Amino acid sequence: MLVAVISLAVMGGIFGIVLGIAGKKFAVETDPRVEEIISIMPGANCGSCGLAGCAAFAEAVVAGEVNPRLCAPGGASLYEKIAAIMGGEVSGYEERKTARLLCQGGIEQAKMLYEYQGVRDCHLALANFKGPKACNFGCVRMGNCSRVCPFGAIEMGKDGLPVVDPYKCTGCNKCVAECPQQILQLVGLSHLVTVRCINLDKGKDARNVCTSACIKCKMCEKNCPSDAVHVEQRGVGSVAVIDYSKCTNCGICAAKCPTKAIQITEQIDENILREIGAPVDAEPQSSCAACKGCSV
Repeated sequence: MLVAVISLAVMGGIFGIVLGIAGKKFAVETDPRVEEIISIMPGANCGSCGLAGCAAFAEAVVAGEVNPRLCAPGGASLYEKIAAIMGGEVSGYEERKTARLLCQGGIEQAKMLYEYQGVRDCHLALANFKGPKACNFGCVRMGNCSRVCPFGAIEMGKDGLPVVDPYKCTGCNKCVAECPQQILQLVGLSHLVTVRCINLDKGKDARNVCTSACIKCKMCEKNCPSDAVHVEQRGVGSVAVIDYSKCTNCGICAAKCPTKAIQITEQIDENILREIGAPVDAEPQSSCAACKGCSV
Protein backbone atom coordinates (compact mmCIF):
# COMPACT_ATOMS: atom_id res chain seq x y z
CA MET A 1 0.00 0.00 0.00
CA LEU A 2 2.81 2.35 0.91
CA VAL A 3 4.55 1.70 -2.39
CA ALA A 4 1.37 2.50 -4.30
CA VAL A 5 0.87 5.79 -2.45
CA ILE A 6 4.47 6.83 -3.04
CA SER A 7 4.21 5.88 -6.72
CA LEU A 8 1.04 7.96 -7.16
CA ALA A 9 2.65 10.91 -5.41
CA VAL A 10 5.72 10.72 -7.64
CA MET A 11 3.59 10.43 -10.78
CA GLY A 12 1.44 13.37 -9.67
CA GLY A 13 4.52 15.45 -9.13
CA ILE A 14 5.93 14.56 -12.54
CA PHE A 15 2.61 15.35 -14.28
CA GLY A 16 2.41 18.64 -12.41
CA ILE A 17 5.89 19.64 -13.56
CA VAL A 18 5.09 18.65 -17.15
CA LEU A 19 1.83 20.60 -17.14
CA GLY A 20 3.55 23.63 -15.63
CA ILE A 21 6.23 23.62 -18.32
CA ALA A 22 3.62 23.14 -21.08
CA GLY A 23 1.49 25.93 -19.67
CA LYS A 24 4.37 28.37 -19.80
CA LYS A 25 5.54 27.24 -23.22
CA PHE A 26 2.16 27.36 -24.93
CA ALA A 27 0.60 30.22 -22.97
CA VAL A 28 -1.04 32.94 -25.06
CA GLU A 29 0.12 36.28 -23.72
CA THR A 30 -2.62 38.89 -23.32
CA ASP A 31 -1.70 42.49 -23.92
CA PRO A 32 -2.49 44.35 -20.65
CA ARG A 33 -3.86 47.23 -22.74
CA VAL A 34 -6.80 45.03 -23.74
CA GLU A 35 -7.99 44.79 -20.13
CA GLU A 36 -7.44 48.51 -19.65
CA ILE A 37 -9.60 49.36 -22.65
CA ILE A 38 -12.29 46.87 -21.61
CA SER A 39 -12.48 48.55 -18.20
CA ILE A 40 -13.34 51.94 -19.77
CA MET A 41 -15.77 50.66 -22.41
CA PRO A 42 -19.51 51.46 -22.10
CA GLY A 43 -20.18 47.76 -21.63
CA ALA A 44 -23.36 47.80 -23.70
CA ASN A 45 -22.14 45.13 -26.13
CA CYS A 46 -24.45 46.73 -28.69
CA GLY A 47 -22.45 45.61 -31.70
CA SER A 48 -22.51 49.03 -33.37
CA CYS A 49 -18.80 48.63 -34.09
CA GLY A 50 -19.50 45.49 -36.11
CA LEU A 51 -17.80 43.18 -33.58
CA ALA A 52 -19.18 40.66 -31.10
CA GLY A 53 -18.93 42.99 -28.11
CA CYS A 54 -16.79 45.38 -26.08
CA ALA A 55 -14.09 42.77 -25.36
CA ALA A 56 -13.71 41.91 -29.04
CA PHE A 57 -13.59 45.62 -29.85
CA ALA A 58 -10.82 46.20 -27.28
CA GLU A 59 -8.75 43.36 -28.74
CA ALA A 60 -9.21 44.71 -32.26
CA VAL A 61 -8.18 48.23 -31.19
CA VAL A 62 -4.98 46.97 -29.57
CA ALA A 63 -4.26 44.86 -32.65
CA GLY A 64 -4.69 47.97 -34.81
CA GLU A 65 -7.54 46.39 -36.75
CA VAL A 66 -10.27 48.98 -36.02
CA ASN A 67 -10.57 52.70 -35.38
CA PRO A 68 -11.61 53.62 -31.80
CA ARG A 69 -14.24 55.94 -33.30
CA LEU A 70 -16.26 52.87 -34.33
CA CYS A 71 -17.60 52.77 -30.78
CA ALA A 72 -20.50 55.20 -31.17
CA PRO A 73 -21.71 54.97 -27.53
CA GLY A 74 -18.25 55.85 -26.19
CA GLY A 75 -18.02 59.33 -27.64
CA ALA A 76 -15.01 61.64 -27.55
CA SER A 77 -14.14 60.91 -23.92
CA LEU A 78 -13.64 57.22 -24.71
CA TYR A 79 -11.48 58.00 -27.73
CA GLU A 80 -9.23 60.21 -25.64
CA LYS A 81 -8.86 57.54 -22.95
CA ILE A 82 -8.02 54.90 -25.56
CA ALA A 83 -5.46 57.26 -27.08
CA ALA A 84 -3.82 57.66 -23.68
CA ILE A 85 -3.65 53.88 -23.20
CA MET A 86 -2.31 53.29 -26.71
CA GLY A 87 0.22 56.10 -26.38
CA GLY A 88 -1.03 58.04 -29.35
CA GLU A 89 -3.70 60.47 -30.43
CA VAL A 90 -7.19 60.00 -31.75
CA SER A 91 -8.02 63.05 -33.81
CA GLY A 92 -10.67 64.07 -36.27
CA TYR A 93 -13.65 63.04 -34.22
CA GLU A 94 -16.83 62.58 -36.18
CA GLU A 95 -19.80 64.57 -35.02
CA ARG A 96 -22.10 62.77 -32.64
CA LYS A 97 -25.19 61.47 -34.41
CA THR A 98 -28.64 60.51 -33.19
CA ALA A 99 -31.53 58.70 -34.81
CA ARG A 100 -34.24 60.89 -36.29
CA LEU A 101 -37.69 59.76 -37.45
CA LEU A 102 -38.58 60.72 -41.02
CA CYS A 103 -42.33 60.44 -40.53
CA GLN A 104 -45.10 62.42 -38.87
CA GLY A 105 -47.91 60.01 -39.69
CA GLY A 106 -49.35 59.79 -36.22
CA ILE A 107 -52.84 58.76 -35.17
CA GLU A 108 -54.39 62.09 -36.16
CA GLN A 109 -52.36 62.71 -39.34
CA ALA A 110 -52.34 59.37 -41.16
CA LYS A 111 -55.29 57.57 -42.70
CA MET A 112 -55.76 53.95 -41.62
CA LEU A 113 -57.06 51.17 -43.83
CA TYR A 114 -57.95 48.70 -41.09
CA GLU A 115 -57.31 47.94 -37.42
CA TYR A 116 -54.35 45.65 -37.01
CA GLN A 117 -54.81 43.10 -34.22
CA GLY A 118 -51.85 40.79 -34.79
CA VAL A 119 -48.47 40.52 -33.08
CA ARG A 120 -46.93 43.93 -32.40
CA ASP A 121 -44.14 43.63 -34.94
CA CYS A 122 -43.45 45.98 -37.84
CA HIS A 123 -42.30 43.25 -40.19
CA LEU A 124 -45.35 41.08 -39.54
CA ALA A 125 -47.71 44.04 -39.85
CA LEU A 126 -46.27 44.96 -43.24
CA ALA A 127 -46.68 41.38 -44.41
CA ASN A 128 -50.42 41.81 -43.89
CA PHE A 129 -51.56 43.85 -46.94
CA LYS A 130 -48.53 46.23 -46.56
CA GLY A 131 -49.65 47.31 -43.12
CA PRO A 132 -52.71 49.08 -41.67
CA LYS A 133 -51.72 52.59 -42.81
CA ALA A 134 -52.81 53.99 -46.17
CA CYS A 135 -49.32 55.47 -46.59
CA ASN A 136 -46.97 52.76 -47.83
CA PHE A 137 -43.90 54.76 -46.78
CA GLY A 138 -44.71 55.72 -43.19
CA CYS A 139 -43.99 54.37 -39.72
CA VAL A 140 -45.90 51.16 -38.98
CA ARG A 141 -46.04 52.15 -35.27
CA MET A 142 -45.45 48.66 -33.85
CA GLY A 143 -42.41 49.68 -31.79
CA ASN A 144 -39.64 47.43 -33.11
CA CYS A 145 -37.16 50.31 -32.91
CA SER A 146 -37.99 50.90 -29.27
CA ARG A 147 -37.51 47.26 -28.37
CA VAL A 148 -34.13 46.85 -30.09
CA CYS A 149 -32.59 50.03 -28.67
CA PRO A 150 -29.98 48.89 -26.11
CA PHE A 151 -29.92 52.30 -24.40
CA GLY A 152 -33.63 52.92 -23.79
CA ALA A 153 -33.45 55.97 -26.06
CA ILE A 154 -36.71 55.33 -27.94
CA GLU A 155 -40.22 55.32 -26.51
CA MET A 156 -43.54 55.12 -28.30
CA GLY A 157 -45.39 58.44 -28.08
CA LYS A 158 -49.08 59.14 -27.59
CA ASP A 159 -49.47 59.62 -31.34
CA GLY A 160 -48.19 56.09 -31.92
CA LEU A 161 -44.84 57.21 -33.31
CA PRO A 162 -41.43 56.51 -31.76
CA VAL A 163 -39.81 59.38 -29.87
CA VAL A 164 -36.02 59.49 -29.75
CA ASP A 165 -34.23 60.95 -26.73
CA PRO A 166 -31.14 62.62 -28.27
CA TYR A 167 -29.31 62.56 -24.94
CA LYS A 168 -29.65 58.80 -24.57
CA CYS A 169 -29.25 57.94 -28.25
CA THR A 170 -25.67 57.02 -29.12
CA GLY A 171 -26.06 56.52 -32.85
CA CYS A 172 -25.45 52.78 -32.59
CA ASN A 173 -27.62 52.23 -35.70
CA LYS A 174 -29.65 49.35 -34.19
CA CYS A 175 -33.00 51.02 -34.78
CA VAL A 176 -32.03 52.15 -38.28
CA ALA A 177 -31.14 48.59 -39.26
CA GLU A 178 -34.31 47.20 -37.69
CA CYS A 179 -36.81 49.57 -39.33
CA PRO A 180 -38.37 47.86 -42.38
CA GLN A 181 -39.59 51.20 -43.75
CA GLN A 182 -36.17 52.85 -43.52
CA ILE A 183 -37.62 55.95 -41.89
CA LEU A 184 -35.04 56.24 -39.13
CA GLN A 185 -31.86 58.05 -40.09
CA LEU A 186 -28.69 58.99 -38.21
CA VAL A 187 -28.24 62.77 -38.32
CA GLY A 188 -25.48 64.93 -36.82
CA LEU A 189 -26.51 67.00 -33.81
CA SER A 190 -25.63 70.24 -35.56
CA HIS A 191 -28.19 69.58 -38.30
CA LEU A 192 -31.49 70.83 -36.93
CA VAL A 193 -33.71 70.86 -40.04
CA THR A 194 -35.30 67.59 -41.16
CA VAL A 195 -37.73 66.58 -43.90
CA ARG A 196 -39.88 64.24 -41.85
CA CYS A 197 -41.49 62.47 -44.77
CA ILE A 198 -40.26 60.02 -47.39
CA ASN A 199 -43.55 59.54 -49.26
CA LEU A 200 -42.68 59.32 -52.96
CA ASP A 201 -46.26 59.52 -54.24
CA LYS A 202 -47.54 62.54 -56.14
CA GLY A 203 -48.43 65.49 -53.96
CA LYS A 204 -52.20 65.00 -54.02
CA ASP A 205 -51.95 61.27 -53.33
CA ALA A 206 -49.49 61.81 -50.49
CA ARG A 207 -51.71 64.45 -48.87
CA ASN A 208 -54.75 62.17 -49.14
CA VAL A 209 -53.14 59.57 -46.89
CA CYS A 210 -51.33 61.92 -44.47
CA THR A 211 -51.91 65.57 -43.67
CA SER A 212 -48.21 66.07 -42.87
CA ALA A 213 -46.84 64.56 -46.08
CA CYS A 214 -44.44 66.24 -48.48
CA ILE A 215 -46.58 67.36 -51.44
CA LYS A 216 -43.66 68.24 -53.74
CA CYS A 217 -44.78 71.87 -54.05
CA LYS A 218 -41.11 73.00 -54.03
CA MET A 219 -41.83 75.94 -51.71
CA CYS A 220 -38.81 74.85 -49.67
CA GLU A 221 -36.64 74.71 -52.76
CA LYS A 222 -37.77 78.11 -54.02
CA ASN A 223 -37.21 79.88 -50.70
CA CYS A 224 -33.98 78.32 -49.45
CA PRO A 225 -31.26 81.03 -49.54
CA SER A 226 -28.49 78.40 -49.50
CA ASP A 227 -29.79 76.11 -52.25
CA ALA A 228 -29.74 73.32 -49.65
CA VAL A 229 -33.10 71.66 -50.27
CA HIS A 230 -34.50 70.21 -53.47
CA VAL A 231 -37.38 67.95 -54.45
CA GLU A 232 -35.44 65.04 -55.86
CA GLN A 233 -36.38 61.96 -57.82
CA ARG A 234 -36.01 58.87 -55.65
CA GLY A 235 -36.99 55.57 -57.21
CA VAL A 236 -40.69 55.56 -58.12
CA GLY A 237 -41.31 59.18 -57.12
CA SER A 238 -39.87 62.29 -55.52
CA VAL A 239 -39.56 63.98 -52.13
CA ALA A 240 -37.81 66.98 -50.60
CA VAL A 241 -34.21 66.25 -49.58
CA ILE A 242 -31.84 68.45 -47.56
CA ASP A 243 -28.15 68.76 -48.41
CA TYR A 244 -26.60 69.16 -44.96
CA SER A 245 -23.33 70.37 -46.42
CA LYS A 246 -25.18 73.51 -47.49
CA CYS A 247 -27.94 73.84 -44.87
CA THR A 248 -27.44 76.71 -42.40
CA ASN A 249 -30.36 75.87 -40.10
CA CYS A 250 -32.04 79.15 -40.99
CA GLY A 251 -35.46 77.47 -40.82
CA ILE A 252 -36.98 79.26 -43.82
CA CYS A 253 -37.92 76.00 -45.55
CA ALA A 254 -39.73 74.78 -42.43
CA ALA A 255 -41.64 78.06 -42.18
CA LYS A 256 -42.67 77.96 -45.84
CA CYS A 257 -43.69 74.28 -45.97
CA PRO A 258 -47.53 74.24 -46.22
CA THR A 259 -47.92 70.81 -44.62
CA LYS A 260 -45.14 71.26 -42.03
CA ALA A 261 -43.40 68.19 -43.42
CA ILE A 262 -40.13 69.98 -42.66
CA GLN A 263 -39.40 70.37 -38.96
CA ILE A 264 -36.72 72.08 -36.86
CA THR A 265 -35.26 70.06 -34.00
CA GLU A 266 -34.54 71.81 -30.72
CA GLN A 267 -30.87 72.57 -30.12
CA ILE A 268 -29.15 70.11 -27.79
CA ASP A 269 -27.79 71.40 -24.46
CA GLU A 270 -24.00 71.30 -24.80
CA ASN A 271 -23.44 71.04 -21.06
CA ILE A 272 -25.30 67.74 -20.99
CA LEU A 273 -23.33 66.53 -24.00
CA ARG A 274 -20.07 67.26 -22.21
CA GLU A 275 -21.25 65.29 -19.21
CA ILE A 276 -21.83 62.23 -21.37
CA GLY A 277 -18.57 62.70 -23.26
CA ALA A 278 -20.04 63.63 -26.64
CA PRO A 279 -18.17 65.86 -29.10
CA VAL A 280 -19.60 69.36 -29.03
CA ASP A 281 -17.26 71.24 -31.33
CA ALA A 282 -19.62 71.13 -34.32
CA GLU A 283 -21.83 74.20 -33.97
CA PRO A 284 -25.04 74.86 -35.94
CA GLN A 285 -23.95 76.73 -39.05
CA SER A 286 -26.60 79.42 -39.00
CA SER A 287 -25.92 83.00 -39.91
CA CYS A 288 -29.48 84.27 -39.82
CA ALA A 289 -31.34 82.22 -37.22
CA ALA A 290 -29.32 83.50 -34.28
CA CYS A 291 -30.58 87.07 -34.31
CA LYS A 292 -34.19 86.16 -35.16
CA GLY A 293 -34.30 89.39 -37.09
CA CYS A 294 -35.39 88.19 -40.49
CA SER A 295 -38.97 87.47 -41.36
CA VAL A 296 -39.72 84.00 -42.70
